[in-house]
Amino acid sequence: MSSSPVKIETSSRINNNLGLMQAGSIVSIDIATPAGQKGKFRSTFVGFLAKQYVLIQFPESNKIGNFGQFITQGAGVTVRGLIEGNEGSVAAFISTIKQTVQLPSKLIVLDFPNSISVQSLRKSIRIDTDIQSKVRIEKNFWQGMISDLSINGCQLKIDNGEEISLINDKAIDIVIESFSELSKLKLAGQICSTKQIPNGISLGIKFNEANKSAVTKLLHHIITIEV
Repeated sequence: MSSSPVKIETSSRINNNLGLMQAGSIVSIDIATPAGQKGKFRSTFVGFLAKQYVLIQFPESNKIGNFGQFITQGAGVTVRGLIEGNEGSVAAFISTIKQTVQLPSKLIVLDFPNSISVQSLRKSIRIDTDIQSKVRIEKNFWQGMISDLSINGCQLKIDNGEEISLINDKAIDIVIESFSELSKLKLAGQICSTKQIPNGISLGIKFNEANKSAVTKLLHHIITIEV
């Protein structure tokens, strides 16, 4: 009876991948409360000691509010950070809070991860989002929401857009008027698929090649944003 191969991360591979995250670089941390409430906060990667721990800065207290009570020993954390100079890649790992310290500054000490993934934004990574947008197809306009995003395309939900259901291979323009620190970001593409959903329709969009830099900018922003 054959068994599927199992990928085992070596300590040297993990060290190398963590080493791609530069000290002082911005990272995002995802934490869930025991009740299932999720928080995402911006922080700073401080460094690591191989096989021992990873250090990240404690998020600013005025940003986390009451969520700070859940950043305690034993809590699970997902850390994501951009790798500069690596053609737009994201490093990510899951860990557990080992402890928090107050001096020399307020830090979160994480258990050394068992694995760390590195994905190129230009390849397969797809990120769930909820970005409000304005949509134009031919001479018609709708309000839409980008529900997931990759470098090549997105899934776009439109309420009360049932008349779009027969439109495929049509050009579409998407304008993100305001999203955190971004504004008036324009994306153009083609409608590849349509699917009826409750109260509306979901469109599969393939972006035009000329949009790659704008989409990369948006992906970078999403990864390190606080929600």
